[in-house]
Amino acid sequence: MSHAPCYHCGQPVPDDVDLPVDIGGERREMCCFGCQAVARSIVDNGLEDYYRSRDALPESPREAMPAVLEQLALFDHADFQKSFVKALGDSEREASLLLEGITCAACIWLNEQHIGKLPGVVAVDINYATRRARVRWDDSRIRLSEILKAVAAIGYRAYPYDAAKNEEISRKERRDALWRLWVAGFGMMQVMMYAFPVYVANGDMTADIETLMRWASLVLTLPVVFYSSAPFFRHAWRDIKLRRVGMDLPVALGVGVAFAASCWATLTESGEVYFDSVTMFVFFLLGGRYLEMSARQKALSVTEALAKLLPAFAQKIPNFPVDRETEQKVVADLSVGDYVLVRPGDIVPADGRVVEGMSCANEALLTGESLPVAKVPGDRVTGGSVNAESPLVVQIEQIGEGTRLSAIIELMERASAEKPKIVEMADRIASYFVAALLVVAVLTALGWYCFDPAKALWITVSVLVVTCPCALSLATPIALTVAAGALARDGLLVTRGHAIETLARATHFVFDKTGTLTTGIMELKGVLPLAGLSESECLRIAAALEHASEHPLALALRRAAGDAATTAAEALSEPGQGIGGVVDGRHYRIGRPEYALGNGGKTLPENCAAWLSSGDTVVLLAGDEGPLALFRLGDVLRPEARSLIADLQLGGRKLVLLTGDAPAVARRIADELGIEDVRAGVTPAGKYACVTELQAAGAVVAMIGDGVNDAPVLAQAQVSVAMGGGAQLARTQSDFVLLSENLDHLRHGLRRVMFSLEVIRQNLWWSFAYNFIALPAAIAGYVTPWLAGIGMSLSSLLVVLNSLRIQRQEYR
Repeated sequence: MSHAPCYHCGQPVPDDVDLPVDIGGERREMCCFGCQAVARSIVDNGLEDYYRSRDALPESPREAMPAVLEQLALFDHADFQKSFVKALGDSEREASLLLEGITCAACIWLNEQHIGKLPGVVAVDINYATRRARVRWDDSRIRLSEILKAVAAIGYRAYPYDAAKNEEISRKERRDALWRLWVAGFGMMQVMMYAFPVYVANGDMTADIETLMRWASLVLTLPVVFYSSAPFFRHAWRDIKLRRVGMDLPVALGVGVAFAASCWATLTESGEVYFDSVTMFVFFLLGGRYLEMSARQKALSVTEALAKLLPAFAQKIPNFPVDRETEQKVVADLSVGDYVLVRPGDIVPADGRVVEGMSCANEALLTGESLPVAKVPGDRVTGGSVNAESPLVVQIEQIGEGTRLSAIIELMERASAEKPKIVEMADRIASYFVAALLVVAVLTALGWYCFDPAKALWITVSVLVVTCPCALSLATPIALTVAAGALARDGLLVTRGHAIETLARATHFVFDKTGTLTTGIMELKGVLPLAGLSESECLRIAAALEHASEHPLALALRRAAGDAATTAAEALSEPGQGIGGVVDGRHYRIGRPEYALGNGGKTLPENCAAWLSSGDTVVLLAGDEGPLALFRLGDVLRPEARSLIADLQLGGRKLVLLTGDAPAVARRIADELGIEDVRAGVTPAGKYACVTELQAAGAVVAMIGDGVNDAPVLAQAQVSVAMGGGAQLARTQSDFVLLSENLDHLRHGLRRVMFSLEVIRQNLWWSFAYNFIALPAAIAGYVTPWLAGIGMSLSSLLVVLNSLRIQRQEYR
């Protein structure tokens, strides 16, 4: 007695095996106890829809399970989990996994449903584009090995996420697509060799030779239809079972009908054959989709390149600074506080601070800065940057998920997991378009059958093929994907799916001041001597008093004094007021004017009034005899701020300066930049209310800020940009992160975003215009099936190539 193949995995069922499972009210045969257990689990958990929606078979559990079972103990080992598991609380954990065996959306649905129902699993999210799964679970209720066992039980494999493994799967996908394309191209060329003589003969060829040509064409078309075209038929069948219409349905219908009719004409030796049109159509369509896949993978390669930045090993210095002997250690085994040697050309293994050596670091892939950044003792270095010149000794400050590189990768993955509304709208339009196309194709077939039956078939096939909405569905997502990759290389990281389209539509740009338009670093702007001492002498005394303070004003004074600074004796700080101490045997005070003057009835000269009302921070140096000098200090305006503001004003955008600083300080910065709408002295709640008020008036608000107090307003704005060096909370609430903190990169990014929206509009207009022209032409019989295949493929190729212009465009 012969059995049907195993309903779960498709493998042969041995004659002596009888392991049925009732699925959908029908008896289904299974090949082994593993498949039987999996099928029963799927049925018992109410997941029978998986069998209706899948378009490829999973591995048999008896094949997939052993490979995972051998590694289960490793997955539960704390040291093994260092590279891909992070702790979120006392017992909550999150793992980044790579799933193998994912072939369609049904696989994503099944895995999310199956894993999500395990006791102790808190959340699971799987990204189809990257096959990356984020699983969160309570380690006190379920072990990671049990989760992986459940994944293997339904025929899939899970590994710790590894960029190299993901690249291997992508290569396999490209290789498979190239093989299908090669078979279609070879078949097309050979079929055309047999079709061309028939066309040239124009009816003068003998019947036996023409029959031979038809049979040869049929044989050569078989692998094109059953191998190269297989994905179209699988996807179309899946869509039919799910009672929906997709892009592959008209393609499958066109190929299938044309091939079936040609086979019938060959068998009966009557009618027309379209083998040349079928092979040509499949070849051009596969070529367009291969280019689209390559463009998508290339855009995603920015994330993969970042994931591969960190080295596997580091040179640890165990006894620094006693000796400089190094030992090679796995980067995952480094701890905070360790010292590592980074040689020229080496990659910095984790975030840290330089403690010895002077060099430059290349941070281009992390921040978009093309020029190396100088590094001296005390400077921070970022894991993943490249030491360019001389050896550095670095003390590790952040490791693993706490590094800046890990935060960047996580934000990029969050953006890729979200589907923008404009893409969802295009998908809905494409779905309705396909449904309408099928109705038009049926009406066309009926009309031509009544008018000229000989032309009904090829005209109907042309209608199905020429207006397949591939270009319409590609128009938006491919442009957004390419734009996100290009922006990341520019140092502007996209962290939300909707960010690009919303930033392009923003009407109001609201800026925080400190740390955004300014550097957030205080700088000495002037010295006003009041008692005959020189500026340098006054600065030397002030720096001596401030020698032990870490206040931003003290740091600014010490930087300005440089090597001339000395140390004050008996220094005493009054919080919020200033510092007093002895320098060169004399007592001085520096700080707020009222504190520095003391209670001796001394006053400031009249020429100090202008300085005190300048809007900058002013401190007074005074001695026992009276005031000696005023120091004016202020936040430094970023040098790129003027060009950014000028660009926005030229584009007709409304600008608002929204800050908690004093009105005089805010007005001075606004006047320098040409911003008219200034709202100063605003609390975090006031900032939130201000943005809400603008939105209520119809504004699309883009908020650019820095710091924890900006997090609520960043979240409220339709689109937000956080400075890369700002508080972590601000970055996670934002839609973009300006990694380099260079406002020129934001200016360039805004231009690229605007160009991206223009490209999307071009793509959509082209898609609609093409279908508006092609559909009537096909219905009228002016488009042959092979010409329809070329037209449809070229329309998709044009959309892809137009989108690739986004990453080639320079904005410097």
